[in-house]
Amino acid sequence: MILETGRVAKQAGGAVLVRYGETVVLVTATMSKNKKEHLDFFPLTCDYEERRYAVGKIPGGFIKREGRPSEKATLTARMMDRPIRPLFPKGMRNEVQVIAIVMSVEQDNPPEMAAMVGASAALHLSNVPFKGPIGGVIVGRVGDKFVLNPNVADTEKSSMHLVVAGTKDAVMMVEAGAKEVPEEVMLEAIMAGHDKIREIVEAIEDFRREALEMGLAKEKFTPELAVVSEDIESAVNARAMEDIKAAVQQCIGQQLTKQAREDLLDQVKDKLIVELAESYPEQEKAISSVLESIEKKLMRRFILADRVRIDGRALNEVRPISVEVGLLPRTHGSGLFTRGQTQVLSVVTLGAISEEQILDGLGTEDSKRFMHHYNFPPFSTGEAKPMRSAGRREIGHGALAERALEPTLPPEESFPYTIRIVSEAVESNGSTSMGSVCAGCLALMQAGVPIKAPVSGVAMGLIKEGEEFAVLTDIQGMEDYLGDMDFKVAGTSRGVTALQMDIKIAGISREVLQIALEQAHEGRMHIMGKMTEVIPKPNDDLSPYAPRIIQTSVHPDKIRDVIGPGGKIIKKIIEETGVDIDIEDDGKVYIGAVNPDAGKQALAIIESLTADVKAGEVYNGRVTRVTDFGCFVEVIPGVLGLPGKEGLVHISQLAYERVEKVEDVVKEGDIIEVKVIGYDNQGRLKLSKKDTLPVPEGYVPRPDRPPAPRDRDTRRPFNNNRRPPNNRS
Repeated sequence: MILETGRVAKQAGGAVLVRYGETVVLVTATMSKNKKEHLDFFPLTCDYEERRYAVGKIPGGFIKREGRPSEKATLTARMMDRPIRPLFPKGMRNEVQVIAIVMSVEQDNPPEMAAMVGASAALHLSNVPFKGPIGGVIVGRVGDKFVLNPNVADTEKSSMHLVVAGTKDAVMMVEAGAKEVPEEVMLEAIMAGHDKIREIVEAIEDFRREALEMGLAKEKFTPELAVVSEDIESAVNARAMEDIKAAVQQCIGQQLTKQAREDLLDQVKDKLIVELAESYPEQEKAISSVLESIEKKLMRRFILADRVRIDGRALNEVRPISVEVGLLPRTHGSGLFTRGQTQVLSVVTLGAISEEQILDGLGTEDSKRFMHHYNFPPFSTGEAKPMRSAGRREIGHGALAERALEPTLPPEESFPYTIRIVSEAVESNGSTSMGSVCAGCLALMQAGVPIKAPVSGVAMGLIKEGEEFAVLTDIQGMEDYLGDMDFKVAGTSRGVTALQMDIKIAGISREVLQIALEQAHEGRMHIMGKMTEVIPKPNDDLSPYAPRIIQTSVHPDKIRDVIGPGGKIIKKIIEETGVDIDIEDDGKVYIGAVNPDAGKQALAIIESLTADVKAGEVYNGRVTRVTDFGCFVEVIPGVLGLPGKEGLVHISQLAYERVEKVEDVVKEGDIIEVKVIGYDNQGRLKLSKKDTLPVPEGYVPRPDRPPAPRDRDTRRPFNNNRRPPNNRS
């Protein structure tokens, strides 16, 4: 991997051209000069821009230019954002924009890792106050060995796809999909990735030193931070601490619901704001900020000192769980998973293989048959907001649950369906993404999808101050907001299938990771037990409203017989039977039909169209025509008004005795038994009725008459000098 600066995009705050083999990504980092006074958060934006020219493609559609980001681009942008966001000064309000443009892609060298390292290097070179740099790697596992940034061949054999990012001192972010990998192996993989990250960080630090010497790096800017004056902070702390502490204790003692708890705390804070605003007019925003800080400190101290959470649970306790399946009668499968005040309704839809998603990205995959889509409507948190299309959060949560469930799905060969799950977060108070994993698994089992094993997920939290820390199982919304980590783990009883970790502090140690993984395993097993009490295994039968997929295959040369000129025949089959038919280039045929009888009818038609008449086989055929020299018999009936396969029974093959007239033996419309005796030199089918009859006693077959000899010497020689015949009269 080669980092270069000073040649391209020189007006950006920091610009790095990353070359990773033949993969090339331009990454820039730029900061606005003035802070955004009205914002109460740090305005960081990370964009990952895929250019189709990077893989020699022209975008599809009418417009022929790149449109909205692909799902892969959105997920990569989130991956760039998450490890760097905690490393900016608290209270910074200057807008920072990081843009990665993928310009060339060699599939063996992942552009997303070049973008992540490039973002770190560009920020480090720029004037942006960044407490980095960071590094990032992909960790695969082929056999028992870890492979860093695996190529395409290794990726296909790998049992995990783990992205690790961090500083030289600690891990900042983890994102993984895996094939039931044990927790201890996952921990070792994270540590193996972090060892390489240290080398990457050292290289970026050396890169900045060289760039500074050459005048290609900038001195760091000192931003004006959004901080509260010491006078206001001291006054608010002195007046409000006891009131808020009493309110928090009341919440814990009464184990209030989320809404009741928020209402109680808001009433106390609103009263204090009004009172304190008399002494500090026009400082309501600053007062509110200090009150939130007090609330956060108190809740964290209760957890660290008293080991008590805001809802009264123990640190490793999961909220009450409720499980239902089959809630929606007309869908193919549905599952409702409730954990505390988090509730997710997942719905499965099964479709034909032709309904798989077509991917128009920069990777090697061009389609996928399993999709999980996550929705987060505003009513789930008791709010009224405009409904928009899926944002980065929805796409990220949906992809995480998709990774968690995918390793347990049956292969296409044994279950030839396109599978779509839609998870509706109908109530939210922490970790709806892991709720989607559980509800999605329930819906799959209720739909009759033969998954390998049930999957459950849980979100872990962290409260850390100095060397003191507490790991929380099944965090709710307030613990996510006030805590230092959101660590989501999903998997089966055999191991992890998906992992995602985001933190708000400058990294976590191996000890914290190990405790979080062990505690997550206990939580997952508890949740899985509740799920399997309701539905221990997938249903044996599909929903009556789901299509039945009948799979068959034809010789590739016979595909044209099923499709017909201009698709005429296949369209007619679909019109006659009402089924869906997909034919692949290798001859695989998938027939999808809600009505099983219609599927069988379509299968019979296709088998009839592609059937081969084999020599030596006996058929019951219908006499279609009678001639002086024999009769024509249809051995395979025609379908859809098309002729079937017929052959000639010569008059000599009608009976053992001599037949004077064909009509003496058969008539048009008769059903007779015939045997295939071969094909003539023009490929026409030859049949025999005689060979299906018992041989008469004393019958002696006549010997075959040898062909008459031809005397070559008696033929008239060819004479080039012979005159042509005289045609004149």
